[in-house]
Amino acid sequence: MDSDATILVTKALHDRVDAAARAQGATIDAFLDRLLDGYDRDRRVAMAASAVRSSAPETLAAYRRELEVWDAADADGLVGT
Repeated sequence: MDSDATILVTKALHDRVDAAARAQGATIDAFLDRLLDGYDRDRRVAMAASAVRSSAPETLAAYRRELEVWDAADADGLVGT
């Protein structure tokens, strides 16, 4: 089990975090954990989007062609196992 640590925040911020956690039926610890998971996910998505935007046009074209192949396979009505 992780040991506890103290994070100093203003009373107003603590109250906001506490209220948000309670609204979700969570502890502050669980609420902050989910909040940071979302933050981490947003950063990964932003990095992926940046990589796509900076890709060479021919790379993007090849990617789109591959997507079309997968979309056709997905739409074939067969259910994978």
